[in-house]
Amino acid sequence: MIEVKELKKSFGAIRAVQGISFYARKGEILGFMGPNGAGKSTTMRMITGFLPPSSGTAVICGHDILAEPVEAKKCVGYLPENAPVYQDMDVTGFLAFIAGIRGFRGADAGKRVEDVIQRCYLNKVRRQAIETLSKGYKQRVCFAQAVLHDPPVLIMDEPTDGLDPNQKRIVRAMIKEMAANKAIVISTHILEEVDAVCTRAIIIANGKIVANGTPAELKSRSSTGRLDDLFWALTLGSEEMKKAS
Repeated sequence: MIEVKELKKSFGAIRAVQGISFYARKGEILGFMGPNGAGKSTTMRMITGFLPPSSGTAVICGHDILAEPVEAKKCVGYLPENAPVYQDMDVTGFLAFIAGIRGFRGADAGKRVEDVIQRCYLNKVRRQAIETLSKGYKQRVCFAQAVLHDPPVLIMDEPTDGLDPNQKRIVRAMIKEMAANKAIVISTHILEEVDAVCTRAIIIANGKIVANGTPAELKSRSSTGRLDDLFWALTLGSEEMKKAS
């Protein structure tokens, strides 16, 4: 459902993403892991069509994001980093606005909004202005706009970053609940996220993929059997490793 082909992105002399290729099938929750600055968010933005690649492309449900951007984007739900929303709107009004943007009208739009409010546990705050909500609720509102049109592909950039343990548990439960009928990619630098929700994980460092496998397969590559040790070894440069040791 997602096929990423040799994506590259440069910002002047900075080569942020250097030829990344991977796929994600229906039913998969793919963790896209890496330290800050590794190129995760840049890759997510290129896959969703938010940022044009320097070269390469992504194919979403058979639609090339460069050749068929509208058709490709119809298949995608996107939760960007830091949950951008219109702060002065209330939750129901914002989701109704998103339903209109997605082309839903009348009773169909109302049903979509109501369904997603229930699915994302937003009923308690449905009439509150978004600016008054906690970070956890704001994250859920942004999650709701991403899945309102029931897309087959879901792309989420740091979906639980900065949330407290209870909020993380709710968001992870929502992700797992939707996984059976979707291909989901989660960008994260939180290693516990992989064990909690992911069926497969990719580790990226300096704009390149350095590991790809199930959580169990990745752990087996570490001498300690720990994912954090493998992550540390693959993403730190040799000089940094010497200093850390």
